[in-house]
Amino acid sequence: MSETVAVVRASRPNFLLLAPLCAGLGVAVAWHQGEPPALLNTLLVLIGALLAHAAVNLLNEYEDFASGLDLITRRTPFSGGSGALPAVPSAARQVLLAAFGTLGLVIAIGLYFLWLRGLPMLVLGAAGVVLVLTYTRWITRSPLICLLAPGLGFGPVMILGSLIALGARLDATALAVSAIGLLMVSELLLINQIPDAEADQKVGRRHLVITLGQPAAARMVGLLLMGSYGILGWAIWIGWLPAGAALALAPMPAAIWISTRLPGAINNTGQLNTVLAINVAVLLATLALLIFGISL
Repeated sequence: MSETVAVVRASRPNFLLLAPLCAGLGVAVAWHQGEPPALLNTLLVLIGALLAHAAVNLLNEYEDFASGLDLITRRTPFSGGSGALPAVPSAARQVLLAAFGTLGLVIAIGLYFLWLRGLPMLVLGAAGVVLVLTYTRWITRSPLICLLAPGLGFGPVMILGSLIALGARLDATALAVSAIGLLMVSELLLINQIPDAEADQKVGRRHLVITLGQPAAARMVGLLLMGSYGILGWAIWIGWLPAGAALALAPMPAAIWISTRLPGAINNTGQLNTVLAINVAVLLATLALLIFGISL
């Protein structure tokens, strides 16, 4: 594997769909408000979200390699990193440079929207940059913040930031969608920490899987997942979301299966990988259907 390929792998391209979907929710809410945003601004929002996700992945890969975590983790298709730097250690510097390069592009896009929209853009943009820079080194040492930080980054920061960038309003629909994003992404990171708990503890991390134990963390995964569908159904019921958003309830039976199956799959690698795979599919499908439903 060449160093260039290692850098690309370290960005975890298979998982980069999440950011455009979250930013896409902001775009969908802007359309729902009746004021279609400019095409250039829409493209910049989606590109900025993609680059921000790549930046945090690259920085995470570099710091996990530097701490030695990559050398002791039990890697799965959904956790434990890409394995790019253990395979090509000489690419570490390029990965770090790529992390700061992509983050620099995100900041450049953010400065354009700061010029366009003013102070509200600065608040959410700065919060996003802080989350990118501090997640691996500091946030993973605090159980509650580690649980909420990914959801805050992909939910309120990315979704509401997209709306502000597009000149849309922060209305009840936007708040409901950002809350759904917060719970679903926090659930995704929590469930993916289950296979990594032993290795993470050895390098000083203290997320909830370590502090509560895997069985309790598995139950919390179910609460977060079902809570996101609860907010979705409630927001449709009271009119914060349009009726078309009910399409996003379609993956709910699979989400119930995940919630009930996960506690018994913790100690079976094959079963756990199946649950992790279905969880990713449920999350991405729910967000995509929510975008479609709001846009109807």
